[in-house]
This record gives sequence, structure tokens and C-alpha cells, in this order.
Amino acid sequence: MPLYKNISATETMKVLIWKVTEPEQILSQKVSLTEHCQSRYDNMKSEMHRRAFLSIRHLMAEAGYEDNDLYYDDFGKPHLKDGNKISITHSHEFTGIIVSTSHEVGIDIEKQREKILRIAHKFTPIEEYRTLANTEALIRKLTIVWGAKESLYKIYAEPGLGFLRHIDVADFSFDDGRTTAEILYEGQKSEYQVTFFEFEGFTCVYALRRV
Repeated sequence: MPLYKNISATETMKVLIWKVTEPEQILSQKVSLTEHCQSRYDNMKSEMHRRAFLSIRHLMAEAGYEDNDLYYDDFGKPHLKDGNKISITHSHEFTGIIVSTSHEVGIDIEKQREKILRIAHKFTPIEEYRTLANTEALIRKLTIVWGAKESLYKIYAEPGLGFLRHIDVADFSFDDGRTTAEILYEGQKSEYQVTFFEFEGFTCVYALRRV
């Protein structure tokens, strides 16, 4: 069972990451899907997507939940029926969830790729990163910023929210492992704590909304 990381971020918040190495038939064992999720699963053309989907159900089991405990709102945001907060992510061979009993939370895993250099201007003021020493450092930093904004977007879950216009991530160094961020949207400001770490060429970012 390749549970890759099990992080007790706080007393009320847990992060779980899975490395998807098993074949689909192994992952499907002991997984019971609701009618809605079974339909989603059956319509997935990519085997990798199906394996990721099943691995997330194993992560939920690690957190004490099954598929029937999960539902999605009209915006596509996942919720737990017991009122606890959950966010879900997947990227290539890694999947992850974050579960909190107290705060609204979001999580994102991203593969560090040069592609982010071409789209950076769409989600952050690229001129702010001119002091970085080399391309590798720029890719790493932009991936953290993108992951932070994805995590906040998952928390806020409002149509029309823009990464570039409405979400601001405070500057940070790689050694910090954390930063802060805020959303200013339709005259309302909300603040967030952001944590990040890197592994095997991937970046994981998770955020919680400050109460």
C-alpha cells in the first residue's frame, strides 16, 4: 500500500498523499462507489485517471471515510457529510487529500515543468521574479505560487474568481515552507495560511482559511 505521506499538519488537519503504482484491479479491491461516482469512474477513458480516482478512495479510507461520505456541490467542490472539510488533488502518479475538522482547506499537487514559464503571466505578475538566480529556481517558485492559488481557488469556490486579479500570495523563500495569501473579491477580503513542500520533482501546497 503506497501511502506516500501522512502529515498531521495540526491537531485538526491531516494531509495524505498516495503514490499510484498499483494496477487498476488491485486498487479497485475493497472500494465501494456510490452510483454517481461509479458513473464518473466508468466514463473515464484514461486508465491513469481511473487509478488516481480509486487511490483517492484509499486515502479517504485512511482518514476514516468511504465514498458514500463524500458529495459535491454545484460548483464541483467536495464536501463530507459529517461537516468536516476536505480537498482533493491529483497530478500524474500522485494523489492527495487534506481533511480538517476546523478550517476550510485546499490542496494542490503539481509536477514541476518548464510549461509554467509560458503561462506564468496569466496567474502572477512575472516581473516580481526577476531576482531569481536561474530557470530551475523560477520554475520551482512559480509552481508553488500556482499551487497556492489553486488551493485558495478550491477553498473559495466562486465563479468569476481570477488567479491574477483576485488572489495575492505573499513573497517567500524556499526554506520558509510557508507563506500567507489573501483573496480580494467583490469587495470582500479573506486571509489564508499556505504551506508547501517538494518531493520527486513535484510540489504540494495546502492552504487553510484564517477564521
